[in-house]
This record gives sequence, C-alpha cells and structure tokens, in this order.
Amino acid sequence: MRAWRPLRKHLRDLDAVHRRWSSTKSSRNGIAALLNGVAVDDAADITVNGWVRSVRKQKKVAFAAIADGSTVTALQAVLKPEQAETLSTGVAVRLQGQWVKSPGGKQSHELQVSEVAVLGDNDAESNPIQPKYQTPEFLRTVPHLRARTPGNALILRLRSAVIGSLTRFFGEEGFVQCHTPVITSSDCEGAGEVFTISATPAKGSSNEKKQVEHFFKEPKYLTVSAQLHLEALSQAVDKVWTLSPTFRAEKSDTPRHLSEFYMLEAEQCFIADPDQMMDVVEHMLRAVATDLSTSAVYHELLASKDTHHADEVDVAIDSDILRQRWQGLQAADWPRVTYDSAIKVLEDANDARNSIFTIQPSYNDGLAAEHERYLASHVGKGSPIFITDYPVMQKPFYMSRSPDDPSKAECFDLLVPDLCELAGGSMREHNAEALRKAMEAKGVSGEGLEWYMDLRKYGSVKHGGFGLGFDRLICYLSGVGNLRDVVAFPRWAGRCEC
Repeated sequence: MRAWRPLRKHLRDLDAVHRRWSSTKSSRNGIAALLNGVAVDDAADITVNGWVRSVRKQKKVAFAAIADGSTVTALQAVLKPEQAETLSTGVAVRLQGQWVKSPGGKQSHELQVSEVAVLGDNDAESNPIQPKYQTPEFLRTVPHLRARTPGNALILRLRSAVIGSLTRFFGEEGFVQCHTPVITSSDCEGAGEVFTISATPAKGSSNEKKQVEHFFKEPKYLTVSAQLHLEALSQAVDKVWTLSPTFRAEKSDTPRHLSEFYMLEAEQCFIADPDQMMDVVEHMLRAVATDLSTSAVYHELLASKDTHHADEVDVAIDSDILRQRWQGLQAADWPRVTYDSAIKVLEDANDARNSIFTIQPSYNDGLAAEHERYLASHVGKGSPIFITDYPVMQKPFYMSRSPDDPSKAECFDLLVPDLCELAGGSMREHNAEALRKAMEAKGVSGEGLEWYMDLRKYGSVKHGGFGLGFDRLICYLSGVGNLRDVVAFPRWAGRCEC
C-alpha cells in the first residue's frame, strides 16, 4: 500500500491543479467568452482579470464595469462598498466570485464578487483616460493609453483578425510569406520622398557634437515599398507576399496620409496579364470579408456605430453603409474599366450635370480623388472597381507596356466607395533593355538599382504584383475616416508621439 501513496498524492495534486484551472478558465478565454456564455454554468465560481472601466459606489452596494479588451462590452461586477474602496477607473484587478443571472435588464449575468485583488497602482486623478467623452484628437496625443478605450481596442482586434484571414488565404493559394528589408538602397517609386538613414549621436552623449554621417557609408533609405525585393524573391519560389512597414517623407497633413504605414504586397511569376493579378486581389478581399462577416468583431463593429464607442475614433459612416461596404466586397465580378472608358464616363457626367467636379477630368492629368470617388460610386455601384490600362506617362518605370498599345501600361488600380484607391498593381517589365529605356525615360538613375536590373539577366520571366494599403483597408472595413485612428502609434508630418 505504501507504494501507492506517492501515486495517490500525485493524483490529488493533479486534481487540485485541474480545479484551479477550471475556476479560472473563463478569464483565460476572456470576458467576451463569459458574456457569450461559453462553457460557464450559472452560479459557477470564476476568476476574472481586467481593468476597471468605471465604478459606481452606493451606500449598500457598488458596481464596477470590468473590461479586458476581448469585447467592447464590459462585465458588471457587484461588490460590497468596502470592496470597492480602492477601485478607480483604470486600475487592474483580479476578481473572484459567482457568475449569476442579473436581475437588471442591461446584462444577462453579473459577477457577485467575493474577493478583490488590486494588481497595480493607478493614479486615478491624473489618468488621461476617463469615463467620459474624449475626442479622437485628444486620444491621439496619448497613443500609449488610447488602446484601452473600447473603440480603439476593437480596431486592434480587427487588425489581428484581418491579418489572420489574409495569412490563411495566401497559404491556401500557395504564396510564401517573406520578410523584406526596411532599409533599402533605392527609392522604389522614384518620387524622392524618402527618409535617409544616418548615424546621429544621441543628445547628451559624449559624441553629441560629432558630425552626422551615413551609417552605411553611402545614402540608404527607409523603404517606401517592398516590391523590388519581392520581385527578387518571387523568382526563387514563384508566389510571395509580405505585410511590412513602409515609410514616406511626404509632408501631407490629411486624414489619408501617414509617414509610417503598412503595405500588403504580393508578386507572382509565370502570369500572362494583369487580369490574373486582379483575380488574386478580388478573391483575397472577398475571402477576408466573407471569412470575417460571421465573426464577433464584425458584429461589434456594426453595433459600435450606434453607441458612444464610435466617438473614440473619427467615424465616417453609419452601420448601414458599413454593412453595404462588406456586402460589396463579397459581391462577385467586380467591374473592370479601362482608363479611357473611365475618362469618358467622367466627361459625360460633367456635361450632363453641368460641371459636377471641382477639377475637370483630363486624360493627361490623371484621376483626382473626386473622380475616383465618382467612379467607385456610380460604376462600381457598391462593389470595388478596377481601373486598367493607364497611360505609361502616369506610371512608374517598372511597369511593362501593353503589347496592344505601347502608350498604355499593363496595370490597374482598385477603387472602393468613399475611400477611393485601395490597391494598385501591374505586370513588371521583365526585359532588360526595355527596363533600361523606361528608367531613362523617367529620369531614374540606375545607381543603387544594379541588383534589380540584374534580375533581368538571369532567368527573367513575365511576372506581376500588387500593393494594398493595409491601414486603408482597416479604415474601409471599420468605417473609420482617419488613418491616424486605425494605427496604434501613428506618425505623420510634425508628429511622432512615443
């Protein structure tokens, strides 16, 4: 019998561990799981970790709203007045108690608290996040704290869900995810709006007066696009994609521009024309919208448009329009219209309605934002729309020319209602001599691009790709009107908090 004692003790220890795990299972799954009734029985003993969103103290009872970021809805905790004495908005707590049906009508269940543990100090008076209306502009000044608000936490979860869906899509389509460099030797677009890398001595250091110098001995830059490096990698494994930070030193102070932003980019070899890349873009966005349309995040987004959570970000639309956006992304057969046809549509609209545009449509000047907005609304009719075959003079050096009309590039832009351009792509020039001439015509120096031109010497093949503004996609899916409100730590000209 003595031989069995260690085993029995081990089994008792395992049982105790299991009971402790079971009692905290709900908190491990988050408050969202509790509120959705996942694997939690009535009157169960549970433990909840989270932050106090608000606390209301009365003579005989106190109520605290507890959140952990897993849902915009807070859990209601019912406490004795003495248990709530040390609680304030923002304090981190661990609560233990019974999960019971609520007598009130605002929630189905509430936590009858038996034990309270304050897990961290909180200066309630100086805490910038208060249980009252605070403007998006103010919240942008405290980006290290604003994610704690329900609306901003929801945006974080949406970004995560979209990344997960995109990863599944590309994996199923045989694309290889790659990590491309942030520091590059060239300006991909040739626009010159780049950040240059230099070795600057830290302020206050012994080397502070030392002259600023190029860290890599010659000018290098923060990347504006991963495209060129993806082209190199695609010619090793055929299909590649990346989601990576990009940088642009453009001094635009608008809701549509950031100095640091994320781009989703993909390249594919052995394709014949841009239609095949447009198919990838269309199938990708339809898959994301379809995949997430049954998710809790989607339904919380719709619900948040009609609550105070929407005040925390620069909301552009209501729940009905947001629903239409998602339905448009799920629609089949997005229109594909040539640039020439698009200009004709705009000119006809202008004649029929007596100058409805501030900027008059012009073949040579390209499409202004108001033109793109009109095309997306009136031609797309709720779904995205591809504009194809732009004039070569409007596009970068790396785009190949149409075999049917050398004055046109084999390219496309994807326009969506309200937001305008969301993605752009093209066939890439794979002929070495044609690429050299295109660079000369655009005034692009080959300095720093020797390796890129090298790709055309060794096994070059027809290939194409696209880039999609990931933060713009999040704006479109969330109904938020300002890029600064869908990025955790936004940077734009003159502003770089944290």
